[in-house]
Amino acid sequence: MERGRGRSSKGISKHNLTRAVPKEAWHGSAIEDYALIGDLETAALVSRQGSIDWLCWPTFSSPACFAALLGTRDNGFWKIAPANKIIKTYRQYRKGTLIVETVFKTASGEVCVTDFMPPRGKYSQLVRMVRGERGRVRMRMDLAVRFDYGRTVPWVTSNGEWRAVAGSDMVVLRTEAVLHGEDHTTSSDFTVREGETMTFTLTYCSSLKKIPKETSPRRATRAPRSSGRAGWLAVHTMGAIRQPCHDR
Repeated sequence: MERGRGRSSKGISKHNLTRAVPKEAWHGSAIEDYALIGDLETAALVSRQGSIDWLCWPTFSSPACFAALLGTRDNGFWKIAPANKIIKTYRQYRKGTLIVETVFKTASGEVCVTDFMPPRGKYSQLVRMVRGERGRVRMRMDLAVRFDYGRTVPWVTSNGEWRAVAGSDMVVLRTEAVLHGEDHTTSSDFTVREGETMTFTLTYCSSLKKIPKETSPRRATRAPRSSGRAGWLAVHTMGAIRQPCHDR
């Protein structure tokens, strides 16, 4: 597991967003490559490369824990994508929802990554479901939580449940995938075959309270119906991302 003690990192912070960074170090994609998911109290941006590069948690006004959109991997990101070369990528919102489905085509098969944030109950959650569509695909998951726009590297433990804590902030990851740590990043290498699904659920909560009970991600996929301004955004964005997007 990655380790940290709530220390300051060298990433771009909200106080210094314009610090010079070498071009090759930038992690974020072009803004038009992102789709939006949210629970009406906050929102995340998911690139067509399968990386969540922006999320202010637990609310829109909170500091970001994923901010690679504005900097490097050190500012926080969560990427799930095929380990091998991607031939083609397709994306769309599931009809009437803010659930984003990204299909990656590789030489060995196809896989669909479904991303969404269920309507909020007591806690805010971010769910990512990886489903095999054809053949078999080797996948790679990399997670780097960086609170306060990348300034703080949390203390990570994995005694039955993966937790990242910095002060009163805590996120909990639940998955059946085998996790390991690499250079202050939590990673997983796994393979999905046709009909198989691997689920990752990240939950924000207070480190001063009990860990939230586990919920069913599959049941939650029936809940994120778009409404109001969120519905308008889904309808007007859908046309822009339903067309095939060739990997660059």
